[in-house]
Amino acid sequence: MNNQDNPLYQRDILEFVTVAVQYCAYLEDTEGRSREEFVDTMSKLLPLLYLKGSLLPQYETYADNMLSDYVTEENYDIVRNNIAHIMADKDDYLDVFVDDMKYSDEPILMTISENLADIYQDIKNFAYIYKQGVEDEMMSALEMCNQNFKNDWGQKLVNVLRAIHEVKYSIADIDD
Repeated sequence: MNNQDNPLYQRDILEFVTVAVQYCAYLEDTEGRSREEFVDTMSKLLPLLYLKGSLLPQYETYADNMLSDYVTEENYDIVRNNIAHIMADKDDYLDVFVDDMKYSDEPILMTISENLADIYQDIKNFAYIYKQGVEDEMMSALEMCNQNFKNDWGQKLVNVLRAIHEVKYSIADIDD
């Protein structure tokens, strides 16, 4: 089977992989970035990542493979801490679209850094497996990423995008 006939190389999947790699590369290289630049980039990358994630095709179950995680706890903490440093006092936000909200009348305190790092972890694990080129593992990783998008990081993405939007336009208001 050549790449044109292989479902792993469909346009929607390759576009998702491209945006996923850009997202991960950006978060791995945040040192020295200003909050304004970071927020501006995230306000553009996150909607694109959501769009491409929502276009991923659904396949029959392939997830018999046990996939290893590429992102270590140390990698995760580095990304999260770098984002927290950039966001500083704007890292926290209140959220009502989290599971814990079922048990509370008050919004739950979340952080931009943790949500972006959670998304990073799932996407980076997917991208790493995809890069290896082992088709069974690629299909399993694609299916897992698609399910995680629907059940976890897709919601986190739209929640954190709201917080990013608030920070972006409060910065613009201060500058004006």
